Amino acid sequence: MKGLGRNSFAVEVNVSDPSSVKKMTESVYKKAKQVDVLVNNAGVASNIPAEDTSDDEYKRIMGINLDGVFYCCRDVGKRMLARGSGCIVNIASMSGHVVNDPQPQAPYNISKAGVIMLTKSFAAEWAKRGVRVNSVSPGYIQTEMTKRGMEMYPAWKERWESMTPMGHVGEPNDIANAVWYLASDASKFATGTDLIVDGGYTSW
Repeated sequence: MKGLGRNSFAVEVNVSDPSSVKKMTESVYKKAKQVDVLVNNAGVASNIPAEDTSDDEYKRIMGINLDGVFYCCRDVGKRMLARGSGCIVNIASMSGHVVNDPQPQAPYNISKAGVIMLTKSFAAEWAKRGVRVNSVSPGYIQTEMTKRGMEMYPAWKERWESMTPMGHVGEPNDIANAVWYLASDASKFATGTDLIVDGGYTSW
């Protein structure tokens, strides 16, 4: 990043642990002084039939995918509200709108639907206080997690592409560009928006 004229640093955090999120927030503000944009991107999934999902696995997925978004929005949002400006983008999923096929993943779907409603709820509360909160709902994207699924189950890849009107999965930059839009002044009148970027998957 220094080659681009920017400084960067990393802070380890367990987003499912509110005390860890608090420490991360304090550390970031100590070094950066100010946060203009927060992107909540941590997420996990498991392809286990609903009836076979253990309590621990359900809690793990919800803790990272939903609780973690709440904790990060709350703790960073407090400081943005104190300053009267800021932008938050949460990574949800088209799985928060539709049930994916053929893989079973009920807890993941539930968690992402929760992220969409969490986004709208924070947005409504904070709109008049200078903080915008939006979400992006990706379709199938060539991430490491999706690649593993396609390699392990070739029939999944065929099914996913056949159900996507564009006929192929997306690239990480497709989501990065959507996040950039929602984090920039190009979307200054958007809050509580869930931007679906799925190659048309949810259009059927």
